Amino acid sequence: MTYPTVTVRSLLAVGALALSLTALAVFAALCPAAPFVPTGPTVSFTEYVQPASAASPPFAAILFVPVTWLPVATLKAVVVVGNVLLLALLVRLSWRFAVHRHAPTPVPTPAPVPTPVRFSLPSVPVPVLSWVPVLLCVAVALWLEPVLRTVLFGEIGLALTCVVLWDLTRPDHALGKGFALGVVAGVELAPALFIAYLLLAGRPDAVRAGLTALGSLIGTMLLGALVLPGASLDFWTLRVFETGRAGEGWTTDNQSLQGLFARALHTTEPGVGWAVACVVITFAGLWLARRAVVRKGLETWGILVTALTALLVSPVSWSHHWVWCVPLLAVLLAEGRWRTAAAVALVFAARTFRLVPHEGGAELRLPWWQQPLASPYALLGLALLAYVAYRCHAPRTRTATRRRATAVAGQLSASNSSASTIR
Repeated sequence: MTYPTVTVRSLLAVGALALSLTALAVFAALCPAAPFVPTGPTVSFTEYVQPASAASPPFAAILFVPVTWLPVATLKAVVVVGNVLLLALLVRLSWRFAVHRHAPTPVPTPAPVPTPVRFSLPSVPVPVLSWVPVLLCVAVALWLEPVLRTVLFGEIGLALTCVVLWDLTRPDHALGKGFALGVVAGVELAPALFIAYLLLAGRPDAVRAGLTALGSLIGTMLLGALVLPGASLDFWTLRVFETGRAGEGWTTDNQSLQGLFARALHTTEPGVGWAVACVVITFAGLWLARRAVVRKGLETWGILVTALTALLVSPVSWSHHWVWCVPLLAVLLAEGRWRTAAAVALVFAARTFRLVPHEGGAELRLPWWQQPLASPYALLGLALLAYVAYRCHAPRTRTATRRRATAVAGQLSASNSSASTIR
C-alpha cells in the first residue's frame, strides 16, 4: 500500500488554505452576515405569496423548500462549508474549461476533406490541476469580493455557476446536454441568455443542446404553475417585468448597466437610455460570442462573453453575481496573460465601490471622478467585450505570422532539397 508523499508544496498549500479560512472566520465574526433563511416554521404551497422583493420564479421557492427543515445554526454551517467546497469545484471546472476550450485559430493547411468543427473535448489528455494548486487557488479566490460575499451571505451563485459551466463544457453528443442549464435558468433568469447563445452557435449539436435547455426551462415553468398556480401567473404576467423588485438598482452593490447609468445620471430611473443600451449590448454580446467561436475558434471567450453580457444587461447584478471572475481568471492564466489576470484580480479584490459614499442615497450624488470607483465590474465587463471585439477583428499576431513563415520556409527548403536531389 502506498501513501501520498508529503512535500513542502503540499504543506504550504494546506497552511495557506487554513490561514485563509481562519481569517475568513475572524472576518465573519467581526462582520456577521447570516445566510437567507425563509421565515416561519413551515412553508405552505397553498398559502404561498410571492414576496415583494423576490425576483426569482416560483420554481426557485419549490426547489429550496428543504432548507426550512434544518435548524438555522446547522443551515449556516452547511451553507458556508458547501460554498467553500463549491469554490474548489469551480476552480477545477474553470481550469478544465480554460485548458480544453482554449483553441486559437490554427494556421490553415490544405486538407482533402474539410472536417466539421465540433464543440467537444479533445481526445488528447489535458493536464488537470492537482489538489495542491486547487488548495492554493481556493485560499486566494476566497478573498475575491464576489466569492467572499457569496460565502458570507449564503448566496447560490457558486452553485449556479458550477452547474452552467459543467453543462456548457460537456461534449455536444453528451446525453441531455442543456437540461441542467434550463433548470438553472428556471431558478435565476439571467442564465437564460446562454440558451440564446447555443441556439445561435450555428452547429446542429449546439442547437440541439439549446432546444433541450429551452424545454427544461419550460418544464420548470410548468412545474411552478402546477404547484403554485396563482404565484406563477402573477410572476410571469406581471412581476417579471418589474425590474425594481429585486432592490434599489442605483446602489453601488448593483454592478449592472442599470446601476452604472443611474449613478452616472444621478437618478433612480435611468429610463430610455439604459433600456436602449441593454438592447444594444445584448445583441452585440451574442453576435460577438458567436463570432469568437466561429471565426477564431475561441470557445472560452464565447461563453465568457455571454456571461458578461448577461451580467451587464440584467436589471440588477449584485456584486456576488460576478463569481464568473473565477473562470475569467482561469482563461487569462491559461492564455499566459499574467499581467491582465493580475489587473482583473485586483479589480475584483479592491472593493472600490465600498469606498465611495453609499449611505442615504449618496450614490446618486457622486462626482465624475468617483464614478469608475462605483462601477468597477460593469466597466470591466464593457472593457472585456471591447477586447474580445478587437481580438476577433485584429489580424494575426506576430507569433502566428512567424510560425506560418517558418512553416512555409521549411516547406520551401524541403522542396528545394528534393529538386536538387532530382537534378
